[in-house]
Amino acid sequence: MMTAELMYAIATLMTWVGIGLLVRGVFLLFKRFFGTPGFDPDAVQKKAAISTGVGAALLLLSTVFPKQLGHEVGPGIKVPIFWPYATLPGWMILFGLFFIVANGIQYRTALTKEEAKLKLRNMAIWAGVGVVGFIWMKRAEQSIHFLRGAIPMQLTTILAIVALLVVTLFVMVRTEKATRTKGIAKTVSVQLALLAGTIVFGIPFAWMLSTSFKEEIDFANTDGLVWIPKVQLTHEYMDEEKPLVSVRFEGRKVQAGIDSNLGDGKYLLEIERPYGLRGRRFEANESDFQRIARQQLIYSTEEQGQQVTAFVVQEQEGGSRLLEVLTPAALKGDRIERTPEEVKPVRETGLRWQNYSEAIEWMPFETYYGLRYLTNTLWLVVMSVLGTVLSCSVVAYGFSRLRFPGRDQLFNVMLATMALPAAVTILPQFLIFRSLGWIDTLLPLWVPTFFAGAFNVFLLRQFFSTVPLELEEAARIDGCGYWKTFWAVMLPMVKPALAAIAIWTFMGAWNNFMGPLIYVNTPEKMPVAYALQIFSGDKGLEAGLMMAFSTMTIAPVVLLFFFAQRYFIEGVQLSGLGGR
Repeated sequence: MMTAELMYAIATLMTWVGIGLLVRGVFLLFKRFFGTPGFDPDAVQKKAAISTGVGAALLLLSTVFPKQLGHEVGPGIKVPIFWPYATLPGWMILFGLFFIVANGIQYRTALTKEEAKLKLRNMAIWAGVGVVGFIWMKRAEQSIHFLRGAIPMQLTTILAIVALLVVTLFVMVRTEKATRTKGIAKTVSVQLALLAGTIVFGIPFAWMLSTSFKEEIDFANTDGLVWIPKVQLTHEYMDEEKPLVSVRFEGRKVQAGIDSNLGDGKYLLEIERPYGLRGRRFEANESDFQRIARQQLIYSTEEQGQQVTAFVVQEQEGGSRLLEVLTPAALKGDRIERTPEEVKPVRETGLRWQNYSEAIEWMPFETYYGLRYLTNTLWLVVMSVLGTVLSCSVVAYGFSRLRFPGRDQLFNVMLATMALPAAVTILPQFLIFRSLGWIDTLLPLWVPTFFAGAFNVFLLRQFFSTVPLELEEAARIDGCGYWKTFWAVMLPMVKPALAAIAIWTFMGAWNNFMGPLIYVNTPEKMPVAYALQIFSGDKGLEAGLMMAFSTMTIAPVVLLFFFAQRYFIEGVQLSGLGGR
């Protein structure tokens, strides 16, 4: 028996596959009447008719297929979307089905028997993967879930998109005919497919970013996905029964509630924020703190036959809430008591930026809201990148340009070290660093980078080998020695490789978790990767805070890649003269 989630996913697939086939049919029709001569018009017209007919049938079937979204998404035509949520065996099944269909299509369009056999073999392999995943999932008593959602769109918007798509297809066909080549339209189609793939694979990142601004109520919604965050409105209220004050505690500003009056102008305060200090009590003079307003949540309910909005004054015993009416004006100031079932949060579209500040506040007090973790990580990143780039470039230059006895043998020995698993060298390294007294310091994490890694040396040596010897000879004629030639001539020629190595080292140092766990004992000396782990253990169930902290953790790596991707790609390709 199919669940509502599975039926919604099937109907959504029908919708999007039908749209894709209709687009293909329109493209083939344009090609039939306006495209480049030299093809069988009857065959193209037949393909267009089949594609259009099947696409229209799927769209029609998707409209009558039951689609239970479970929640309202706003006015307009609802374009369905979904996303699978599963464990590893579930993803094995999904990937198996996907690649079986993909290879089946390629099998039908294969040009040679060898290619057809290869596609059949691939289908058999992916069928095996799917069967293994199915058996694994059944034994683990797991299942595949589909997160349901919909995009509300107005009819005018849909018509505008359709018109733009039709014009684009027509331009593609006319461009192909005008240039007398069959590659232009295909290139555009490939680029559009890559763009679509980028959007699809970017959905998890977009979901993480969106979730980092959500309230907890959005995660309790079992009816479908909530992509656009909403925030509950608040109202400032000076609570006389539970006053809130702003005061300094051990040099830092905190918010605390007044617990009791000790007399002689002294009060016992209990910290409420930051959350890492919540519950701590201390004494303070009345002159040292300032009373501030609380941000109370606003709800809507019915009173005297009309809809009213009110903010929470006090949480009553038994779970009810004491509310003070804000609107309408005739009832403003009246106080009413309601149970949680009788009120509805007043929310509007917006971002809950407090998730980021609250996530930072959960960091241990000794880390200055996580700044110690960030400082440690930045130090490790800077020193690791500096040590790796300098040491590997010098060693690679020596192996590629200098001639000395045993050079090739030493290079082979160095390459052989790449075959050693990291687990084999952990204990000897730990004993060496312990004998040096470096345990519980950051030194074991960045000092070894100044002794050149085999892979990076090999990469740079190959890059140095592409630089013509004539450049070095010209430098020597100008009076440059080895160091001057290395610094002024050779290094600028291998900038793409250096940039690639620097990016890899940056990401490795930023995400390093096992190294600090082995050599560092003091929590205040740990990096950001450790902070993310302890935060996940403490607040992993609060998705908004967890996603906010994760976003802050990966943001530097993402920004680095976007700003340096040109050098990164050039370095990986290892093409051209010094990346030019």
